[in-house]
Amino acid sequence: MTAAGERATGLTSAEVAERVSRGEVNDVPVRSSRSTTEIVRANVLTRFNAIIGTLFVVIMAVGPVQDALFGFIIVANTGIGIIQELRAKRTLDNLAVVGEAHPRVRRDGASRELTNAEIVLGDLVELGSGDRVTVDGRISEADALEIDESLLTGEADPVLKHPGDPVLSGSFVVAGSGAFTTTKVGREAYAAQLAEEASRFTLVSSELRSGIDTILRYITWMLLPTALGLILSQLYVNKQNVAEAVRRMVAGIVPMVPEGLVLLTSMAFAIGVIRLGRRQCLVQELPAIEGLARVDTVCLDKTGTLTEGGMDIAELRPLDGADPAMAERVLGILGTADPRPNASLQAIIDTYPVGEGWRLLEAAPFSSARKWSGAVLQEPAGGEATWLLGAPDVLLPAGHPVLAEVDRLGEQGLRVLLLGRSGTPLSGPDPAAGLAALALVALRQRVRPDAAQTLAYFRHQNVDAKVISGDNAVSVGAVAASLGLPGAEDPVDARTLPTDPVLLAQVVEKHSVFGRVTPQQKRDMVGALQSRGHHVAMTGDGVNDVLALKDADIGVAMGAGSEATRAVAQIVLLDNRFSTLPQVVGEGRRVIGNIERVANLFLVKTVYSVLLALAVIICRVPYPFLPRHSTVLSALTIGVPGFFLALAPNNERARPGFVRRVLRFAVPAGVIAGAASFTCYLLARADHATGQVADTSSTTLTLFLVALWVLAIIARPYTWWRVLLVLAMGGGFALVLVVPWLQTFFQLHLVGWRDPWTGVAISVGAGLLLEVVWRVIRPEAGAGAGVGAGAGADAGAQVADGVTAEVAARVTGDAAK
Repeated sequence: MTAAGERATGLTSAEVAERVSRGEVNDVPVRSSRSTTEIVRANVLTRFNAIIGTLFVVIMAVGPVQDALFGFIIVANTGIGIIQELRAKRTLDNLAVVGEAHPRVRRDGASRELTNAEIVLGDLVELGSGDRVTVDGRISEADALEIDESLLTGEADPVLKHPGDPVLSGSFVVAGSGAFTTTKVGREAYAAQLAEEASRFTLVSSELRSGIDTILRYITWMLLPTALGLILSQLYVNKQNVAEAVRRMVAGIVPMVPEGLVLLTSMAFAIGVIRLGRRQCLVQELPAIEGLARVDTVCLDKTGTLTEGGMDIAELRPLDGADPAMAERVLGILGTADPRPNASLQAIIDTYPVGEGWRLLEAAPFSSARKWSGAVLQEPAGGEATWLLGAPDVLLPAGHPVLAEVDRLGEQGLRVLLLGRSGTPLSGPDPAAGLAALALVALRQRVRPDAAQTLAYFRHQNVDAKVISGDNAVSVGAVAASLGLPGAEDPVDARTLPTDPVLLAQVVEKHSVFGRVTPQQKRDMVGALQSRGHHVAMTGDGVNDVLALKDADIGVAMGAGSEATRAVAQIVLLDNRFSTLPQVVGEGRRVIGNIERVANLFLVKTVYSVLLALAVIICRVPYPFLPRHSTVLSALTIGVPGFFLALAPNNERARPGFVRRVLRFAVPAGVIAGAASFTCYLLARADHATGQVADTSSTTLTLFLVALWVLAIIARPYTWWRVLLVLAMGGGFALVLVVPWLQTFFQLHLVGWRDPWTGVAISVGAGLLLEVVWRVIRPEAGAGAGVGAGAGADAGAQVADGVTAEVAARVTGDAAK
């Protein structure tokens, strides 16, 4: 807490130009996404593309183009994936520029806002509460400057900085103001590499992707020995026709490879980024979309989240006969004491002018930890006194009569500050000692118009919302109650919370509204909820939210919030719209639920392909299909429907156990499909009147009908477009069977009545078995299996529950575009 000194002027324009010419600039590239080369490499150079590519080359050497269609489809799918990721890259790059920090730099004696790249060595960078330090330097000016270095050192306590002290990039200001001279810029700065990595768009570890990787690892283990056995068996069976043996071998291997699963996962994520980008939502870490979909508890900071940043003076209430005119003059000069006023102080500045005859001697800016700001003023009569402005229940002892009046104002949803005068020095251990309460300042908070609707959405989605604020608990409870938050009528003063983690978790889990929460307590409360198995999201905009944002499973920052909050959050709402959160949740649920749904289709195919290969090896018969048959089966029962299902609306909350749930259905369903088709094949081969083409055609019909039944199960619950999708796939296969040139192209000719109708009968029996399996596993089915995933019904329930059609349409309709 220091008096203001003489301001330094900073570098001159000539000095800046000289440093730029020497290359002493902050030239760290800010990357929000992978490079184009990395995107192409990631989509093209995959292990399964290598397998498919090799088989494509082999089949082109020995067979007609019909049997090589699978290769062209892979090329098309990979191209689509690259295009979608490039679109996502462009979206993120544009949003990253909008959300980039713009520090204030003093040059030629004037303060100006620059980009990080424009800072040069020796620049004088100004600091205020909430600012993030982006380059290394040494403190030149300090006015009660407190800097949190926890992101670098792990130490939560802020450090009081004095002129000459070093400051590192990656730290942020929690209180006070000042300036520092840059000593290291560009790649030499301490946190430059960390900052670059933190802002990069990556497909890093997530439960969904790790689950898919686990599945692919299992498939690889099955694929190699099965493929080797299939190759040997087909060469043995078709000794006289090597080309036919190769074609049959390729036909058996290709469907084992779930080549489109990884592609659809990446594409679903990329399209999610594009959709959210249209809503001015910057996803700084891609798995955040998935993570927020798993959230079951959202911790909300009231100010800036439920309420807008600005405030209005509702009333100035003098106490004990104090002169209201004097209180107004003191408030006016206190407003000038903080160079970076918060919303409360800004409302005071806008309302009360600076009083004449008063002189500011010393100042202490507002701190979230102590809950007050203060100043030593020289009064017109010549006397000096300490004036404090802050939380009444912090500045006054418990039981003070003024606190009853504070509670009455708080019950109206007003934020109340106490103005008091003390003879204790501002630099003393307790400046509030002997404080005389002179006036109460009641501020009216501007509640966001969309806050009630968004809270209703979370309530309907079974996501607990907990309001955690530094304000008075009664006032926070009143605001939350006006928004319809359950449990708001029983707010908790955080100063009464237990310190024991187990007891704290019990209290936090039970209640919904908490006031007078310190930044460290916010962090502890997030940890307490996580210890009880909750997946926690934290939203906030102020520097007091940084610690909790960093520790939460998902941190969501407002775009107008402090640079520090935007730096640690995984998701930044650039337009500051709280109502954007449902869209983020909806995108995550769409990605996870639909990828789980599509994974079932791919893995059923893998299982029945492996089973057919093993049966062919054991029975020493030709493989029943050619590659062209596998292509048409995969396209109509997996590829085309999988694309639509992967991008459809889906609002079921994600749950752990992705791999177990997928395999629980895919393995028995694949066994049923493989057994049904191979049974039909053996029966058809027993009828010597028909040839290989007729046998293959009947078997293909059987496998298609069973796979279509699987698709019909996976597509549940039905909507009009899902029913149309299933019927369209059935119609597509019917065209292949009845149009002559398609019959010839795909070599499918049904002969007679016995074998085709036998295949239909076997398919019906297999379908009934699939229904039994489905009913057995249905209690375990998650979002991806279709339980409760009907977005239309979900949106209707939201409207019925009191959420407006506008918000419901944003959540579900936007995903359908």
